[in-house]
Amino acid sequence: MKRFLIYIIKIIVVVIFIAVALDDIYTAIFMQSKNRGKIETVFNSKAQNYDVVILGSSRANNHFVSQMFEDKGLKTFNYGMSGGHLFEASLMLKLMIERKYDIKNVILESDLNLSSDHEAEGIAALFLPYIHNSGVIKKHFSNQENFNELYYIPFYRYIKYDSKIGVRETFFTTIHKKTTALDNLGYYPLEKHKNGNMKNNIANLNPLKHNKYYEEIKNICKTNHINFIPIMTPMCENVVGMNYFDKVKKTYPEIHNYENVVVENKYFSSCGHMTDQGAKMFTAKIIKDFFKK
Repeated sequence: MKRFLIYIIKIIVVVIFIAVALDDIYTAIFMQSKNRGKIETVFNSKAQNYDVVILGSSRANNHFVSQMFEDKGLKTFNYGMSGGHLFEASLMLKLMIERKYDIKNVILESDLNLSSDHEAEGIAALFLPYIHNSGVIKKHFSNQENFNELYYIPFYRYIKYDSKIGVRETFFTTIHKKTTALDNLGYYPLEKHKNGNMKNNIANLNPLKHNKYYEEIKNICKTNHINFIPIMTPMCENVVGMNYFDKVKKTYPEIHNYENVVVENKYFSSCGHMTDQGAKMFTAKIIKDFFKK
């Protein structure tokens, strides 16, 4: 029995050693990544100066044409993340502040994501390689139910989110394989597709009376003297429940409602995402209203 227990203990020690070693190797690889995605690019960057930083979900990523701001002399990058929520947008801004970014204006896509203060697991996972190397990332995740497992169990986060930060992503990071995430200054243009989903029902959607992460972003901007521009972006003409945007305006009167600036279906790739043509029309209106010189 004693020999058996010793054998089990040896196995446990070996497993822990391997887990710690793999955790260190994976983390070291991600600590060198600068060209695959927006999160690691910010994390591994030095201080930057921006006139305009754009935050939000795919409805930011696909709707604000960065180059159009640049053409007006405004240094801009679109840090919108497809599938992301305000949880990730807030953390992205915190990372920028931690990296001493000098930002004059933050445009936040603030509409559908106001209805939730949960993390978007697939996007939030992309921050996890750096959880031991950033105080703001650790603190941001500290209230999540699985924080202890993610933080204290070596290699657990890489196993749990293997599809996002596992073997495949580590390999591509190692060989410096680029993605399109950083192209077009972060803006991702969409085309019109005949099979695009042109129906959407948001009738049962309601904005939270107090969205923690929206308030965080607003307060970070105030503390750091950043002009905060929260904006509701367009949806196609087929949407059911468009009074959601009226609910947002009632709950958060400071948010600028631009949901009806572009409405015709021909300017949408899907009901919630404009084509490149629609995005350019929308961006032109935003620049005219907020950055007219």
